[in-house]
Amino acid sequence: MPDGIIAIAIALKAVNYAMSLLCLGGPLFLTAFPNADSKIRKVAKDVAILCAVALPVLVALRIGVRSARISGTGLEGMLDPIMLQIVWESPLGSFAMLQVIGCGIILASIALRHSWLLMGLIGATIIASSFATIGHSLGEPRYLLAPLIVVHILAGAFWVASLAPLYRASHEANGVVVLHRFGVLAGLTVPVLVIVGLAFAWCMLGSLSPLFTTDYGVTLFAKLVLVAGLLSLAALNKFRLVPAMVQSAQGAGKKLRRSIAFEAITIGAILIVTAVLTGVTTPPVNL
Repeated sequence: MPDGIIAIAIALKAVNYAMSLLCLGGPLFLTAFPNADSKIRKVAKDVAILCAVALPVLVALRIGVRSARISGTGLEGMLDPIMLQIVWESPLGSFAMLQVIGCGIILASIALRHSWLLMGLIGATIIASSFATIGHSLGEPRYLLAPLIVVHILAGAFWVASLAPLYRASHEANGVVVLHRFGVLAGLTVPVLVIVGLAFAWCMLGSLSPLFTTDYGVTLFAKLVLVAGLLSLAALNKFRLVPAMVQSAQGAGKKLRRSIAFEAITIGAILIVTAVLTGVTTPPVNL
């Protein structure tokens, strides 16, 4: 199989992860911050709309690339009707369908406006649930892995989708209210994100030794290092930079925006590693 096809598949999967989190995280942010400045809310809404429009195209490309991978004929296999049918009937087909349905509901909720929150949350839940239909969540015990991944996605999406609005909030005079409230909510969601993520990882590893002796474990360890760095940035924001903004310290807003940008870059790296983890390596419990 051409290495280029694998690289394309990993890149598409990482972008799919990012857009899914931003899309479903938009309604979560808007629900958590109903009274935020309209300019801040608009950022979250615009990002969610953009991703909801782009996601169906992206998952279609993933189906095409998966067809090319299993056909062994390179990119020409993207148009092979037999291979496409096989992929569509695989878990990736179910994943794609749920993603498209979720995006459609989120877009409809935006158009209806008054139903934004309820419909948006339903769409967000459907997109999050799509991740329980693919990858390592299909392993055993399925009854545990599926809800773990859905909760993990929801918690992560809230954080990821909040970065752009928070960046905007750092420019607004009353943005400190949003920044402070996010810190309080993050104090609740981050432990959930970490605990659920570690529980899922333990189910995949079975013990600690594979963390250093298998490709899956080493890749997972790299992800854990990046997550630790991300949590350090979040702690810096919560305990130093946001309080500095509250006190109107000189340059506090600029430092916070730089830290948020580093968070976004770190999350991008985490998603790439996750794409490798789920697309190339095999969990030790499945060996």
